[in-house]
Amino acid sequence: MTVQTEATGEHPAAGSGVGTLQTSEGGLPLASLAIHTDITGLAAAVEVVQEFRNSFTVPLAATYVFPLPDRAAVTGLVMQADGRVVRAELRERGEARQVYEEAIASGRRASLAEEDRPDVFSMSVGNILPGERVTIRLSLSQPLPYEDGTAVFRFPLVVAPRYIPGSPLPGPDAGLGVQPDTAAVPDASRISPPILLPGFPDPVTLSLTARIDPAGLPLGPLDCTHPLAQDPSGLVTLGHGQRLDRDFVLRLPYGDRAPEPSAEPVADPVPGLTESLLFTPDAEGDEGTFTLTLLPAVESDPRPKDVVLVLDRSGSMHGWKMVAARRAAARIIDSLHGRDRFAVFSFDHAVETPAGLPQGLADATDRHRFRAVEHLAKIEARGATEMLRPLRDALALLGAPGRDRVLVLVTDGQVGNEDQILAALPPAELDGIRVHTVGIDRAVNAGFLGRLAAYGQGRCELVESEDRLDTAMEQIHHRIAAPILTGLTLRAGEGLEILPETVSPARPASVFPGVPLVLSGRYRGSGSSLSALATGPSWERTFEAVTVASSPATALWARAHLRDLEDGYASDPSPERESRLVATSLRHGVLCRFTAYVAVDSRVVTDGADPHQVIQPVELPQGWETLSLPTPPPMQVAMPAPMAAAPRSRSAVSFDAAPPAPGGYGAPPPAPAAPGGARPLPKQGARPSPRPGGAAPRRSAAPPVPDLTPLFSLELQRLRALSAAPDPVRLAHLTDLVTRLEALAVPALADLLASFPTLPDPLTLWPLLEEALTALTTPTPSAPTTRRPFWKR
Repeated sequence: MTVQTEATGEHPAAGSGVGTLQTSEGGLPLASLAIHTDITGLAAAVEVVQEFRNSFTVPLAATYVFPLPDRAAVTGLVMQADGRVVRAELRERGEARQVYEEAIASGRRASLAEEDRPDVFSMSVGNILPGERVTIRLSLSQPLPYEDGTAVFRFPLVVAPRYIPGSPLPGPDAGLGVQPDTAAVPDASRISPPILLPGFPDPVTLSLTARIDPAGLPLGPLDCTHPLAQDPSGLVTLGHGQRLDRDFVLRLPYGDRAPEPSAEPVADPVPGLTESLLFTPDAEGDEGTFTLTLLPAVESDPRPKDVVLVLDRSGSMHGWKMVAARRAAARIIDSLHGRDRFAVFSFDHAVETPAGLPQGLADATDRHRFRAVEHLAKIEARGATEMLRPLRDALALLGAPGRDRVLVLVTDGQVGNEDQILAALPPAELDGIRVHTVGIDRAVNAGFLGRLAAYGQGRCELVESEDRLDTAMEQIHHRIAAPILTGLTLRAGEGLEILPETVSPARPASVFPGVPLVLSGRYRGSGSSLSALATGPSWERTFEAVTVASSPATALWARAHLRDLEDGYASDPSPERESRLVATSLRHGVLCRFTAYVAVDSRVVTDGADPHQVIQPVELPQGWETLSLPTPPPMQVAMPAPMAAAPRSRSAVSFDAAPPAPGGYGAPPPAPAAPGGARPLPKQGARPSPRPGGAAPRRSAAPPVPDLTPLFSLELQRLRALSAAPDPVRLAHLTDLVTRLEALAVPALADLLASFPTLPDPLTLWPLLEEALTALTTPTPSAPTTRRPFWKR
């Protein structure tokens, strides 16, 4: 870390200014957020500036949970305070936390940036002196998606509440959020910041500027979700008074093809396909990064296909999102042809299908499509977001090859158990199935939906308003068509080696009409050519590279590669995968979930006592105001008083749901905490108890979980008693048993029960259920209460 002095301007008095929210204990810690971006063609260099202030009378430790674009590479952090500049180091995450905590304990100013999801991060800034302001500057490199002549710069501004399934874990939580850590989401407390209730002043001043260089192509009128001002030089400025309550989306119409940073594209034997190959060598050695872009024309000859539509109807989809989701789903059904087949699943805590349709895949006749659309028109938002079962049901229907197989998920993606869902959908089950995701929200969980679409080599379309829906669904309609090329792999030319396991995406890729495919990886050697080979249809092409000395290509490749590795770790959390993640992140200077940026000032500014801990509340996403919210405490946000001790509140957004979901949407709101309650600093990813005598902090009351063991024992006895009965008797009993167990919604049985309708011989489920019920009625040792940091569990 390097430290230098810098002249600083005068700031207004702490707690003053437009948009400041005051409580009886002081103002909230985040004073302003500024985003500065330079867009060149299909890449953006972004600086995010967060300014924290301390309006208390004691030193402050502030925590802010915030989003970043899921494909952005975080490549640097600088902390500024009291005329000093500290450049952060990227370290292994546990080591970085230890350095941060030791700095705080020694009275030095410090900051820590951590990634909790591909698009959810946390910033901790400690030992901010009374009246002082600390500025954090994050450096990002971000690719811009480009399709059908338009590039998109999307910057999320708020972390929306997410559904948190699973039973609470014992021991202290890993973070300071409003949801407890659970078995399904062991870091739930790190991704659930408190919500600033609607109708109160915005505590954060937001500014955003974008300088646009279209790289020599004509640029059409900009389309944006927010009011903009644009000057002749190309500088775009966000209008005043905007809140951190929805994603910022800027669309740049470049024309009918992507900007080419290299030589003229080479015509390809496949009609309408153009390509570009760039090499970015490292400063030292004979290695570098390659980026191959294939851009096909928008054209397709549709073949018969099987389509399963999965629609989220959970509580977080309330309002315009449910209306838009119904329209989106209906558009997909209407786009099918008579030779296609389809199925529709709508889900919350249960899964429903349209009445009047045959079981399984129905022919896309006019009558069947009408009944499906009629079913969709009646759907209302309710309940919890149990997403895994309908996805597995959909994959089971699409299991037979022979036709184009497509799964379309329409949701806001607001779930906390992303890793659990992806781990339960291994790539082998998605082989030959294209998964498209349609994210509907003004603060969508783009990271998860993008990962799921990448697993299925599909498209992720994000819809932030009803006005945007028609355009988005037109593009989804095109993508449901057959791919131009499948099974695409790379081969190095003479004198060149593609470094093992560095190509992203890792799976053989497909090329779809109008959708650019970007393949990147690491190379070694002095050669200058790569070949691409496809298996369907048989196709091969050799490309000559153009060398670019300075480019964000390496950082962007590292970010994409780290995401591939993180997805693999979710399925197989081995020490080898963790070591590889850490090594890749540190070598290329790109933040991931296993590393963190830590900045420590060498100057001692406090006596080392625990600073006053405050977590920054976030805005409720725009359009969520009509949801059922907990009864607020007397103040908008309970700001703890120094040196007091009281349990923390878990007041979070709550939705009307039937049945209630413990720890998630639909749970009854907890009682508000009394004002006051100092938070001690979290240690090694888990917050120690502030209660006297070291007792663990109390969790908010959750609905009691009934003991189902007696029921399971009874059902097991019945199974064993009928094991020698005639097949018709056993089948009738099994059919009834499945309905009873489904009503209990036991996660350990969900996959077995979901497979029942698709089994060629339903009685093959009998011994499997007997084995599962035996396991559920066998006592197991209590889980240990000592937990490792969540990112190493």
